[in-house]
Amino acid sequence: MRHGPAPPRPRPRRLRTAALLAAALGVCCGLLTILVAVHWHPLLTADGDMSRTTHRWAVRDRAATQVFRVLTDWVWDPLTMRLVCAAAAVWLVWRYAAWWTALWLAATVALAAIVQQTVKDAVGRPRPVWPDPVDSAHYAAFPSGHAMTATVVCGLLLWLPHRFGAGRVRRRTALAAAVVSVVGVGVTRVWLGVHWPSDVLGGWLFGALLVALAVVVHEWPRRRRPGASAGGPR
Repeated sequence: MRHGPAPPRPRPRRLRTAALLAAALGVCCGLLTILVAVHWHPLLTADGDMSRTTHRWAVRDRAATQVFRVLTDWVWDPLTMRLVCAAAAVWLVWRYAAWWTALWLAATVALAAIVQQTVKDAVGRPRPVWPDPVDSAHYAAFPSGHAMTATVVCGLLLWLPHRFGAGRVRRRTALAAAVVSVVGVGVTRVWLGVHWPSDVLGGWLFGALLVALAVVVHEWPRRRRPGASAGGPR
């Protein structure tokens, strides 16, 4: 006896998973922000030790430092990440007429910029200061805008292949590119001495939180639509 294809995974389960992940990430973001704001000594000590070590390496290895400057200024900088996201939004409209998903993508990235600057202003953490700097940056340090923007953009673009049913090879390629970009941008910011390690961790956490919340927002209207299919654009 032949059976039809297995039913898709229930959408409420994915929604619950995203909501639980958002709650856990929210707690982590809040805790780390409090520890940074109150100048928790163990955190400051760990930040200082790691930053001094990487700064010595950056001063000593000028070739690697120059490569990292190119990567952080031109490849993984927030403007480039936002342009990649804009291109993805245009592609969604052109290929699938997925206006809702394209607007959702753009709105999430815009919200990330607002949240990032709001937290920076609220915490007001100074950036590292070195007698022999290898790079410079502006505004407050926590959270890292580069790390947060890369996490949001890569997280959203990682979710899209699953949403639109891309093959395994494409999903794995996207995952590898996302991991390299998110980890790489964090390493470059600490190496160049413009962020403390906990700034980068904060950027990763806040970015992941926004991605999880964005998935909840995107999936919620479909949950209320009784005949919505598991795949295909909206």
